[in-house]
Amino acid sequence: MINEGIERPKIFQRGSIEIICGPMFSGKTEELLRRLRRAQIARLKVEIFKPTIDIRYDASAVVSHDLNSIQSTPVENASSILLLGSTTQVVGIDEAQFFDDELPNVCESLANKGVRVIVAGLDMDYTGKPFGPIPKLMAIAEFVTKITAVCVRCGVPASRSYRLTENETTILLGEKGSYEPRCRVCFNLDR
Repeated sequence: MINEGIERPKIFQRGSIEIICGPMFSGKTEELLRRLRRAQIARLKVEIFKPTIDIRYDASAVVSHDLNSIQSTPVENASSILLLGSTTQVVGIDEAQFFDDELPNVCESLANKGVRVIVAGLDMDYTGKPFGPIPKLMAIAEFVTKITAVCVRCGVPASRSYRLTENETTILLGEKGSYEPRCRVCFNLDR
């Protein structure tokens, strides 16, 4: 054989951090699921994590508002991801805004070990302020995809999540009925 005795090159896996962010109902989780499924099709070892607090649709699966899902491991804190995702090639993290401030260090550590880390989450809270560890993750990521929803008031691209309830706690798990996407102008009209 012509190729006999020729050693195949070893594949060098470069680690990276990818952020998918935007307001509620913009398709962040859908995009995360799409990327993770493509990694699975490529037969890469994939692990998916979400915060234990996110039980809106399922206690363990990552589920989009369109009810597409993928099995995941719920974890209490970001450091648990390091322990559970240590032998994988691709790590997916959903609802990253609910994780503690250690998440950027965890993602950096995984990426430095050659892991592709894909993170999805809200970049702003319901008041329009930066949310949780997402801004720091955006700063250290190789790739940032900021997606928009459609403003329910005027139809232009929406970058904010407007809370419809009067609850003022920062963390309020919500679905349709609790939040709606709005553009900057419509967001500020009712504030």
